[in-house]
Amino acid sequence: MGFLIISLLTWVIPVVAPFTPFSTAAKAGVITGAIVFAEVMFWAGALLVGKEVAAKYKGYLNPKNWRKEKG
Repeated sequence: MGFLIISLLTWVIPVVAPFTPFSTAAKAGVITGAIVFAEVMFWAGALLVGKEVAAKYKGYLNPKNWRKEKG
C-alpha cells in the first residue's frame, strides 16, 4: 500500500515543477522522471497488493467516478 501512496504523492511534482526557478531543461527532466517514477511505484504496489485492490484504488482516483452516487 505504501508504494501506491508514494505513487499518488509523486504526481504533485509535475504540477509544481513549472513554477520553480530552474531551467526549462531541468524542469522537463524532473517532470519526466517524476511521471516514470510514479508509474513504476504504482505498478510495483499493484503487484504486491493484488489486481483487485489496485483496480479499486485506481477507480477512486478517476475523476469520472467522483460524482457518482453510491447505492
